[in-house]
Amino acid sequence: MANPAYAASSTAAVTPERVCGSGFARVANSKQAVRTPSKRTLGHVYLLYNRRTGYNCVVTIKTVNIGTPTFTMATITTQTHGTNPRTGGENEGRSVKHYLGPVKTYGKGRCVSYMGRIKDAGRNAAEGKSRWKDWGNCR
Repeated sequence: MANPAYAASSTAAVTPERVCGSGFARVANSKQAVRTPSKRTLGHVYLLYNRRTGYNCVVTIKTVNIGTPTFTMATITTQTHGTNPRTGGENEGRSVKHYLGPVKTYGKGRCVSYMGRIKDAGRNAAEGKSRWKDWGNCR
């Protein structure tokens, strides 16, 4: 259910809550830095949850190269419990100026893992990645 949206001219108004929509709230301690191997932070990835609908939402927001199209990605994976656990999820990646998202997946009764990527601008630019957040936010 990936549905990429693109920011207006200013990122000051861009928040993960605005990108994901009404009813979504940040999951505690879910903000992760998207860093290059040299530890340069290119942005952040956020996990949000909507208690009413049971959907999770991931958004990757750039903090550098704003206004310059660079490859950005947001990924979320869900895992069911029980004797036959299954995984599934959504992944969206493309060149954007400000942020990528919302990337949503149903998560009620499931644990999630998520990550974000941003490629720095320029030739031979490094790619920043957040770490995969361990299975959590089990609702």
